Amino acid sequence: MNELRGLWSPLFKERHTDCVFADLDAAESVTEGDSVTLDSGLTEIMDDDLILWRYGAENTLIAQINVMAGSVTIYDGALEERFRDRLKLDHQTGSLIITNTRTEHTGLYQLQSNSVRKRFSLTVYARLPFPVISRDSSQCSSSSSSSSSQQNCSLLCSVVNVGHVTLSWYKGNSLLSSISVSDLSISLSLPLEVEYQEKNSYSCVINNPIRNQTTHLNITQLCQPCSDYVFCCDSTEVVIRLALSALVGLATVVVLVYDIRPRRSRHHSINRE
Repeated sequence: MNELRGLWSPLFKERHTDCVFADLDAAESVTEGDSVTLDSGLTEIMDDDLILWRYGAENTLIAQINVMAGSVTIYDGALEERFRDRLKLDHQTGSLIITNTRTEHTGLYQLQSNSVRKRFSLTVYARLPFPVISRDSSQCSSSSSSSSSQQNCSLLCSVVNVGHVTLSWYKGNSLLSSISVSDLSISLSLPLEVEYQEKNSYSCVINNPIRNQTTHLNITQLCQPCSDYVFCCDSTEVVIRLALSALVGLATVVVLVYDIRPRRSRHHSINRE
Protein backbone atom coordinates (compact mmCIF):
# COMPACT_ATOMS: atom_id res chain seq x y z
CA MET A 1 0.00 0.00 0.00
CA ASN A 2 1.25 3.58 -0.57
CA GLU A 3 2.65 5.96 2.06
CA LEU A 4 -0.67 7.49 3.07
CA ARG A 5 -2.24 4.16 3.82
CA GLY A 6 0.91 3.13 5.62
CA LEU A 7 0.57 6.23 7.78
CA TRP A 8 -2.92 5.15 8.80
CA SER A 9 -2.20 1.41 9.11
CA PRO A 10 -2.12 1.40 12.94
CA LEU A 11 -5.58 2.95 12.88
CA PHE A 12 -7.24 0.48 10.51
CA LYS A 13 -10.15 -1.35 12.06
CA GLU A 14 -12.88 -3.53 10.76
CA ARG A 15 -15.79 -1.33 9.71
CA HIS A 16 -19.10 -1.71 11.51
CA THR A 17 -21.85 -2.89 9.23
CA ASP A 18 -24.42 -0.45 10.62
CA CYS A 19 -24.25 3.16 9.45
CA VAL A 20 -24.83 5.81 12.14
CA PHE A 21 -26.85 8.89 11.26
CA ALA A 22 -26.92 12.06 13.32
CA ASP A 23 -30.48 12.89 14.40
CA LEU A 24 -29.67 16.54 15.11
CA ASP A 25 -27.44 18.95 13.23
CA ALA A 26 -24.52 20.44 15.13
CA ALA A 27 -24.22 24.26 15.20
CA GLU A 28 -20.96 26.21 15.46
CA SER A 29 -20.40 29.96 15.77
CA VAL A 30 -17.07 31.78 15.48
CA THR A 31 -15.71 35.28 14.93
CA GLU A 32 -14.16 36.13 11.58
CA GLY A 33 -10.48 35.16 11.56
CA ASP A 34 -10.88 32.33 14.06
CA SER A 35 -10.45 28.63 13.31
CA VAL A 36 -13.15 26.02 13.79
CA THR A 37 -13.16 22.22 13.79
CA LEU A 38 -16.18 20.32 12.52
CA ASP A 39 -15.87 17.13 14.53
CA SER A 40 -16.69 13.94 12.66
CA GLY A 41 -17.39 12.12 15.91
CA LEU A 42 -15.07 9.31 14.79
CA THR A 43 -12.14 8.14 16.91
CA GLU A 44 -10.52 6.20 14.07
CA ILE A 45 -10.76 5.95 10.31
CA MET A 46 -11.67 2.48 9.01
CA ASP A 47 -9.54 0.68 6.47
CA ASP A 48 -12.04 1.11 3.63
CA ASP A 49 -13.52 4.48 4.55
CA LEU A 50 -14.38 7.15 2.02
CA ILE A 51 -14.92 10.44 3.82
CA LEU A 52 -16.56 13.29 1.92
CA TRP A 53 -17.11 16.88 3.09
CA ARG A 54 -19.66 18.97 1.19
CA TYR A 55 -20.74 22.60 1.51
CA GLY A 56 -23.85 24.63 0.75
CA ALA A 57 -27.25 23.98 -0.74
CA GLU A 58 -25.69 22.43 -3.85
CA ASN A 59 -23.59 19.97 -1.80
CA THR A 60 -20.34 21.08 -3.41
CA LEU A 61 -17.48 18.67 -2.63
CA ILE A 62 -14.72 20.58 -0.82
CA ALA A 63 -12.58 17.82 0.77
CA GLN A 64 -12.26 14.06 0.89
CA ILE A 65 -10.24 11.18 2.31
CA ASN A 66 -10.09 7.94 0.31
CA VAL A 67 -8.37 5.36 2.51
CA MET A 68 -8.37 2.63 -0.14
CA ALA A 69 -6.70 4.93 -2.65
CA GLY A 70 -4.46 6.40 0.07
CA SER A 71 -5.38 9.96 -0.88
CA VAL A 72 -6.38 13.19 0.82
CA THR A 73 -7.85 15.85 -1.48
CA ILE A 74 -8.70 19.48 -0.74
CA TYR A 75 -10.68 21.17 -3.52
CA ASP A 76 -9.25 24.68 -3.30
CA GLY A 77 -10.71 25.69 -6.64
CA ALA A 78 -14.30 24.96 -5.66
CA LEU A 79 -16.77 27.82 -5.22
CA GLU A 80 -14.43 30.38 -6.82
CA GLU A 81 -11.62 29.46 -4.39
CA ARG A 82 -13.67 30.46 -1.38
CA PHE A 83 -11.77 28.02 0.84
CA ARG A 84 -8.29 28.32 -0.68
CA ASP A 85 -5.55 27.56 1.89
CA ARG A 86 -8.15 27.40 4.66
CA LEU A 87 -9.16 23.71 4.82
CA LYS A 88 -7.39 20.89 6.64
CA LEU A 89 -8.40 17.29 7.35
CA ASP A 90 -7.56 15.32 10.47
CA HIS A 91 -6.01 12.09 9.14
CA GLN A 92 -7.05 10.16 12.22
CA THR A 93 -10.68 11.20 12.67
CA GLY A 94 -11.61 12.77 9.34
CA SER A 95 -12.71 15.99 11.05
CA LEU A 96 -12.67 19.16 8.94
CA ILE A 97 -10.67 22.18 10.16
CA ILE A 98 -11.40 25.62 8.70
CA THR A 99 -8.73 28.24 9.44
CA ASN A 100 -8.86 32.04 9.12
CA THR A 101 -12.64 31.98 8.68
CA ARG A 102 -14.58 34.64 6.78
CA THR A 103 -18.26 35.55 6.87
CA GLU A 104 -18.63 33.96 3.43
CA HIS A 105 -17.89 30.57 5.04
CA THR A 106 -21.22 30.69 6.86
CA GLY A 107 -23.50 27.87 5.75
CA LEU A 108 -24.29 24.17 5.90
CA TYR A 109 -21.55 21.51 5.90
CA GLN A 110 -22.22 17.80 5.40
CA LEU A 111 -20.02 14.84 6.31
CA GLN A 112 -20.55 11.54 4.52
CA SER A 113 -18.63 8.35 5.21
CA ASN A 114 -19.17 4.62 5.35
CA SER A 115 -20.00 4.78 9.05
CA VAL A 116 -21.45 8.21 9.75
CA ARG A 117 -23.38 11.05 8.15
CA LYS A 118 -23.56 14.38 9.86
CA ARG A 119 -24.63 17.96 9.16
CA PHE A 120 -23.12 21.14 10.61
CA SER A 121 -24.45 24.68 10.60
CA LEU A 122 -21.60 27.21 10.78
CA THR A 123 -22.09 30.92 11.41
CA VAL A 124 -19.11 33.27 11.06
CA TYR A 125 -19.69 36.70 12.60
CA ALA A 126 -17.80 39.81 11.54
CA ARG A 127 -15.54 41.41 14.15
CA LEU A 128 -17.31 44.05 16.21
CA PRO A 129 -16.20 47.70 16.25
CA PHE A 130 -16.20 49.78 19.42
CA PRO A 131 -19.29 52.02 19.68
CA VAL A 132 -18.64 55.77 19.33
CA ILE A 133 -20.36 58.13 21.78
CA SER A 134 -20.81 61.74 20.66
CA ARG A 135 -22.56 64.90 21.87
CA ASP A 136 -25.54 66.29 19.96
CA SER A 137 -24.18 69.82 19.50
CA SER A 138 -27.44 71.10 17.97
CA GLN A 139 -28.95 70.85 21.46
CA CYS A 140 -27.27 74.13 22.47
CA SER A 141 -27.89 76.05 19.25
CA SER A 142 -29.99 79.20 19.56
CA SER A 143 -32.80 77.68 17.50
CA SER A 144 -33.21 74.64 19.72
CA SER A 145 -32.28 76.02 23.13
CA SER A 146 -34.87 75.29 25.80
CA SER A 147 -35.17 74.76 29.52
CA SER A 148 -34.66 71.01 29.10
CA SER A 149 -31.47 71.56 27.08
CA GLN A 150 -30.11 73.59 30.00
CA GLN A 151 -30.54 70.58 32.30
CA ASN A 152 -29.91 67.54 30.08
CA CYS A 153 -27.11 66.42 27.80
CA SER A 154 -28.16 64.73 24.55
CA LEU A 155 -25.86 61.92 23.40
CA LEU A 156 -25.68 59.53 20.48
CA CYS A 157 -24.06 56.10 20.37
CA SER A 158 -23.19 54.97 16.84
CA VAL A 159 -21.64 52.08 14.91
CA VAL A 160 -21.14 51.66 11.15
CA ASN A 161 -20.98 48.70 8.77
CA VAL A 162 -22.43 46.12 11.13
CA GLY A 163 -24.92 43.27 10.79
CA HIS A 164 -26.70 40.77 13.04
CA VAL A 165 -26.01 42.89 16.14
CA THR A 166 -27.75 44.66 19.02
CA LEU A 167 -26.77 48.16 20.18
CA SER A 168 -27.68 49.03 23.78
CA TRP A 169 -27.38 51.76 26.43
CA TYR A 170 -26.76 50.64 30.02
CA LYS A 171 -26.96 52.57 33.29
CA GLY A 172 -24.70 50.54 35.52
CA ASN A 173 -25.89 46.99 34.84
CA SER A 174 -29.44 48.00 33.95
CA LEU A 175 -30.55 48.04 30.31
CA LEU A 176 -32.02 51.42 29.30
CA SER A 177 -32.68 50.95 25.58
CA SER A 178 -31.57 48.83 22.63
CA ILE A 179 -31.94 48.39 18.88
CA SER A 180 -31.25 45.28 16.81
CA VAL A 181 -30.56 44.68 13.13
CA SER A 182 -30.24 41.53 11.06
CA ASP A 183 -29.11 43.17 7.80
CA LEU A 184 -25.48 43.31 6.70
CA SER A 185 -23.35 46.46 6.50
CA ILE A 186 -25.74 48.92 8.09
CA SER A 187 -25.22 51.89 10.41
CA LEU A 188 -26.93 52.13 13.81
CA SER A 189 -27.44 55.02 16.23
CA LEU A 190 -29.10 55.11 19.65
CA PRO A 191 -29.83 58.37 21.55
CA LEU A 192 -29.60 59.00 25.29
CA GLU A 193 -30.22 61.99 27.56
CA VAL A 194 -28.41 62.43 30.87
CA GLU A 195 -28.19 65.26 33.38
CA TYR A 196 -25.13 67.47 33.50
CA GLN A 197 -22.47 66.41 36.04
CA GLU A 198 -24.44 63.24 36.76
CA LYS A 199 -22.53 60.66 38.82
CA ASN A 200 -24.12 57.52 37.37
CA SER A 201 -22.13 55.17 35.15
CA TYR A 202 -23.31 54.77 31.55
CA SER A 203 -22.02 52.54 28.77
CA CYS A 204 -22.90 51.70 25.19
CA VAL A 205 -22.59 48.05 24.15
CA ILE A 206 -22.69 46.33 20.78
CA ASN A 207 -23.07 42.57 20.77
CA ASN A 208 -23.82 39.53 18.64
CA PRO A 209 -24.53 36.02 19.97
CA ILE A 210 -20.85 35.34 20.74
CA ARG A 211 -19.05 38.67 21.29
CA ASN A 212 -19.53 42.21 22.63
CA GLN A 213 -17.68 45.54 22.66
CA THR A 214 -18.25 48.29 25.22
CA THR A 215 -17.58 52.04 25.29
CA HIS A 216 -17.98 53.83 28.63
CA LEU A 217 -19.42 57.35 28.76
CA ASN A 218 -17.23 60.12 30.15
CA ILE A 219 -19.88 62.63 31.21
CA THR A 220 -17.36 65.24 32.36
CA GLN A 221 -15.64 65.26 28.99
CA LEU A 222 -18.68 65.20 26.71
CA CYS A 223 -21.37 66.94 28.74
CA GLN A 224 -20.90 70.61 29.55
CA PRO A 225 -23.66 73.18 30.17
CA CYS A 226 -24.69 75.01 27.02
CA SER A 227 -23.25 78.27 28.37
CA ASP A 228 -19.82 76.63 28.58
CA TYR A 229 -20.08 74.57 25.40
CA VAL A 230 -17.92 75.94 22.60
CA PHE A 231 -19.30 75.43 19.11
CA CYS A 232 -16.54 75.55 16.63
CA CYS A 233 -14.97 72.84 14.74
CA ASP A 234 -12.52 69.99 14.81
CA SER A 235 -8.79 70.46 15.38
CA THR A 236 -8.03 70.69 11.64
CA GLU A 237 -10.51 73.50 11.12
CA VAL A 238 -9.18 75.31 14.18
CA VAL A 239 -5.67 75.30 12.67
CA ILE A 240 -6.99 76.56 9.32
CA ARG A 241 -8.92 79.38 10.99
CA LEU A 242 -5.91 80.44 13.05
CA ALA A 243 -3.71 80.43 9.94
CA LEU A 244 -6.21 82.57 8.03
CA SER A 245 -6.42 85.00 10.94
CA ALA A 246 -2.63 85.28 10.98
CA LEU A 247 -2.55 85.96 7.23
CA VAL A 248 -5.21 88.66 7.56
CA GLY A 249 -3.24 90.27 10.38
CA LEU A 250 -0.03 90.17 8.35
CA ALA A 251 -1.76 91.73 5.35
CA THR A 252 -3.08 94.51 7.56
CA VAL A 253 0.43 95.29 8.86
CA VAL A 254 1.84 95.38 5.32
CA VAL A 255 -0.86 97.80 4.18
CA LEU A 256 -0.19 100.10 7.15
CA VAL A 257 3.57 100.09 6.52
CA TYR A 258 3.14 101.01 2.87
CA ASP A 259 0.62 103.69 3.83
CA ILE A 260 2.94 105.28 6.43
CA ARG A 261 6.02 105.44 4.16
CA PRO A 262 4.49 107.81 1.54
CA ARG A 263 3.24 110.09 4.29
CA ARG A 264 6.72 110.29 5.80
CA SER A 265 8.20 111.08 2.38
CA ARG A 266 5.76 113.92 1.84
CA HIS A 267 6.49 115.27 5.33
CA HIS A 268 10.28 115.36 4.69
CA SER A 269 9.86 117.14 1.34
CA ILE A 270 7.77 119.87 2.96
CA ASN A 271 10.41 120.43 5.66
CA ARG A 272 13.13 120.86 3.02
CA GLU A 273 11.14 123.54 1.32
